[in-house]
Amino acid sequence: MNEVSSSRRNLLKSSLVAGAGFAAFGAGRAAAQDTAAEGPLRGNLRHSVARWTFKDLSVEQLCAAVKDIGFSAIDLVGSEDWPTLKAHGIDSSMCNGAEISLEEGFAATEFHDELVERYTRHIDLVADAGYRNLICFSGNRNGMDPEDGLRNAEEGLKRILGHAEDRGVTLVMELLNSKVNHPDYLCDHSAWGVDLCKRLGSQNFGLLYDIYHMQIMEGDIIATIRENHQYFAHYHTAGVPGRHEIGDDQELNYPAICRAIVETGFGGYIAQEFTPEAPDPIASLRDAVRICDV
Repeated sequence: MNEVSSSRRNLLKSSLVAGAGFAAFGAGRAAAQDTAAEGPLRGNLRHSVARWTFKDLSVEQLCAAVKDIGFSAIDLVGSEDWPTLKAHGIDSSMCNGAEISLEEGFAATEFHDELVERYTRHIDLVADAGYRNLICFSGNRNGMDPEDGLRNAEEGLKRILGHAEDRGVTLVMELLNSKVNHPDYLCDHSAWGVDLCKRLGSQNFGLLYDIYHMQIMEGDIIATIRENHQYFAHYHTAGVPGRHEIGDDQELNYPAICRAIVETGFGGYIAQEFTPEAPDPIASLRDAVRICDV
């Protein structure tokens, strides 16, 4: 009887500890703690992580971390680091380096000549490296009417889109919020970006639907994905508010969002782009990938 009582007490104690952990970290985070016990990722989504959010790690260290977690792609890595990615078998899921800046983009005609030169060269770099996606930006309004910005962006992008099509590269314009992080940015609503996609009418142009940014600007995330998924070539994540870890302590339900993305038949990448706030950023990344691995 004493042994049975002791076993019951130990079982109760274990249950209470597990319950406390669940309450502290949320179902999503608690479920992601033991990767080995959960086995490999499901494979319904292709996972990535933005390089700039893990500045304290070298590219080589980040490659090792993502392989240990169980995925194989990093976003926004400069061409000088592509050999390191290749050495580790890691994909460059979203290339960058052709842009002038986030503020100086295709919506302003005065930047077109420089952008055409830079993007023509970088499209070749991306294609020669065996990659596919290259990021671009609208730039700021600077007082222009959004319709004028649309016409300008269409005109500028058409000067390089044929070359991108010939080289098998997809130009991907990022949707950013102009309320918190990027004041005056023009492509700050999905409707503007979708209109630009329709005007260009090319499978080699799409949008980077940044869930964090669009939650701030317009919300209605799942309905927007279901209605416009054919124009979304790439996704980014982060918690709202704050742009930190995703989980049940912020306002976005990432498992539900990711299930909606899977239901559209999406075959691209969803990249974690939160800035880690917890003491162990790699654990945060591991948890975030598990939360999105639906």
